[in-house]
Amino acid sequence: MINSSLKQLGAMLAGKQISSVELTQEFLKRIDLHNADINAYITVDAEKSLAQAAAADRRIAEGKAEALTGIPVAQKDIFVARGWRTTCGSRMLENFIGPYDADIIERFDAAGAVNLGKTNMDEFAMGSSNETSYYGAVKNPWDRTRVPGGSSGGSAAAVAARLCAAATGTDTGGSIRQPASLCGLSGLKPTYGLVSRYGMIAFASSLDQAGPMAKSCEDMALMMNVMTGFDERDSTSLQREREDYTRGLQQFEGREKPLAGLRVGLPKEYFAEGLDASVAKVVQQAIDEYRKLGAEIVDISLPNTQLSIPVYYVLAPAEASSNLSRYDGVRYGHRAAQYDDLMDMYCKTRAEGFGAEVKRRILIGTYVLSAGYYDAYYLKAQQIRRLIAEDFARAFRQCDIILGPTAPSTAFRAGEKADDPVAMYLQDIYTIAVNLAGLPGMSIPAGFAEVDGKQLPVGLQVIGNYFDEARMLNAGHAYQQVTDWHQRMPEGI
Repeated sequence: MINSSLKQLGAMLAGKQISSVELTQEFLKRIDLHNADINAYITVDAEKSLAQAAAADRRIAEGKAEALTGIPVAQKDIFVARGWRTTCGSRMLENFIGPYDADIIERFDAAGAVNLGKTNMDEFAMGSSNETSYYGAVKNPWDRTRVPGGSSGGSAAAVAARLCAAATGTDTGGSIRQPASLCGLSGLKPTYGLVSRYGMIAFASSLDQAGPMAKSCEDMALMMNVMTGFDERDSTSLQREREDYTRGLQQFEGREKPLAGLRVGLPKEYFAEGLDASVAKVVQQAIDEYRKLGAEIVDISLPNTQLSIPVYYVLAPAEASSNLSRYDGVRYGHRAAQYDDLMDMYCKTRAEGFGAEVKRRILIGTYVLSAGYYDAYYLKAQQIRRLIAEDFARAFRQCDIILGPTAPSTAFRAGEKADDPVAMYLQDIYTIAVNLAGLPGMSIPAGFAEVDGKQLPVGLQVIGNYFDEARMLNAGHAYQQVTDWHQRMPEGI
């Protein structure tokens, strides 16, 4: 049951083979059993979850069920939820109780899904390993000595360890796709503006985007049907016709070449120096599978790929320095216990409330926005951001989707890169450009690489043009019909 797809769980609930209360209890038992070790959840409230499950059972009995009604889903602790503790992985919000629901929470509630709890994350979504959380590092279920990736590492670990049926995440520079790759699951970062950011605690507003994390593309399609839609409370929310992302998932099944006519671009920059040989081998095998499925392979170039890291680490910290200025101890959140005057209260509150990585990014952002440096750093980074978007525009004139590695390596050991921020930042070399351009991207399981005698997951990144999520999901689903990497579970789980 714990390895069943969302569609299968929905059929079991509709057929009265199991109730939502029973299904929720099963996942809560698994959380009790494994969370102390993996640390995937920050907050679990069984009473609230079971009340939602009971309401879902009544809805199913009345014949008013939707696709996700009664299914337990974990929510990243970056989404404000009424009555739930919402910490964003920080001491600054340690005791903050949400007074309202984020748009994404409202949508899952309206669909009848059950909120299992709030998952662990890098503090204020700043990190690539889930080691910056005030609530402790998350462990990778495939190897407890290694990181799950970040910042959505808690959601990724929860799905991989089957501590939920699916989860939500956010992606500012790869924070859905990179942990999905390192934990062996599927994760999608939608087109910027497709999912409302209302009630999502901001890191970098022009880059942040929420998305689904699940076992398969089919599961993610069902979640996208719930998550997307215009929200007038979010000024960046796009007003466009709603889509059914499950459309076409089955239309190619049974055909000898289900992806015939699909042009797949391979950027030469994604297969150059810096990519681990064992990861490259797995990704190449996945590309060969796409060729067997009938796809046409096209060589392309994204020449400004190497500039995406420096551009991101100018723009994202600049936006963070502005967004995080609200955490001053005055209105909500942590406040220093002792201080002399208002300025001392500000300084001590922020010194105590923020972790080292958050402070580092605030300082970088304040510096690049300061007088004398704005033109040299921030403005220049915005100009290069446009060049990166133009690279993708040219590429999509040659191909329909782009394939490549999600991360340059498999999961690395906890603490291995903690003292080297640049090495940590380079983990997002293949994902950041997608956010800078506002494009959709996803990671799907592509196999395993042997590292120190352990089999560790490798992710295949699929990048699409704007609003091309349905085509991406179709291509991923076709691949998952002929492979079983997405069904593999860690040992001992």
